[in-house]
Amino acid sequence: MSQPGREYSKDVFAFIEGLDEWKTADDVLVATEKLVAPFGLDLILFTGLRLQKKQKFNEVVLTTRWPPEFLNLYVEREFLREDPIARLGRQSANPFSWKGEQYFQSHDRATANLMRIAADFGIAEGFVVPIHGPGGYEACVSMSGRKVGLPPHLKPGLHLMAIYAFNRIWSLSTPTFAREVRLTNREREVLTWVAHGKSAWEIGEILAIAKRTVDEHAQTAFHKLGAVNRTQAVAFALRDRLISL
Repeated sequence: MSQPGREYSKDVFAFIEGLDEWKTADDVLVATEKLVAPFGLDLILFTGLRLQKKQKFNEVVLTTRWPPEFLNLYVEREFLREDPIARLGRQSANPFSWKGEQYFQSHDRATANLMRIAADFGIAEGFVVPIHGPGGYEACVSMSGRKVGLPPHLKPGLHLMAIYAFNRIWSLSTPTFAREVRLTNREREVLTWVAHGKSAWEIGEILAIAKRTVDEHAQTAFHKLGAVNRTQAVAFALRDRLISL
């Protein structure tokens, strides 16, 4: 494992390239742990965030390294209802960092109590990547620990890694239904340049089309892929081999 810094992106792409080799959700979880452990993120959770009627939280958890005692308590006391981090995960399309101590003095006593209990179990602060899919599906990858030191410039790499890891775990944990996505040649071109970090204006210059046309192709591709942002669209397109880097 390289030291966190410029070379860390190589570790992320090596992780992505190796995903197909891992045959169980726990294999993916172990590989994810190796990537994020250097930052103090040693308690990982891949889970859905919305329960159906009479459904319990553990039924939407795909895989986790949360302490079993805390997970059992979370399920029994239905903590999902007052969990401010889960609430943010449902509301946000972008990844975010959090600290439990910010909620210790909350006027909502249930929220303050939950965050204090979580901190006692080592879930004191963390980094969350929300996952939003077709049909309003809401989920997240939660990475947490007692003391987190995650440099801001590495967060985009962890964002991309988490989306890939979630998709692989989801595919290993749920039945596969055939769903063919058809992108036009222009949509593939636009997404390919998006994957290389180009702005809509830059892509327009490269392809000799208007920025507005680039945005239209991108939004159509996002809709077809069931993605809510650029990073997720690129991850889905690469996963399904609709584009390549």
